[in-house]
Amino acid sequence: MPVLYHLTLQRPTAIVHALQGNFSAPRAQEVVVTRGRILELLRPDEQGKLNVICSTEVFGIIRSIAAFRLTGANRDYLAIGSDSGRLVIVQFNAETNVFDRVHCETYGKTGKRFR
Repeated sequence: MPVLYHLTLQRPTAIVHALQGNFSAPRAQEVVVTRGRILELLRPDEQGKLNVICSTEVFGIIRSIAAFRLTGANRDYLAIGSDSGRLVIVQFNAETNVFDRVHCETYGKTGKRFR
């Protein structure tokens, strides 16, 4: 039985959301951007150029994103809402350079279908 799998050949280039925060270290000024289904962590260098630290493709389209910090913490977390009807809390792991999922909660049907 054939299995069909859909992949796009070209990555999205338009930035949909952008956030500033301290994601990898307490005093690191970084920017998180979303490009459709791509989540990227960017850090400026001495010349002001933004370098990609981590780029992750998620399963679904990112519809909303917010940065927050827990009381007493020194790094920021991300709350990500997707079109699949899930709210995911992630934090950046500086040792492995990936976003680690802290919590994932399904809050309804897919965001595109509200019937």
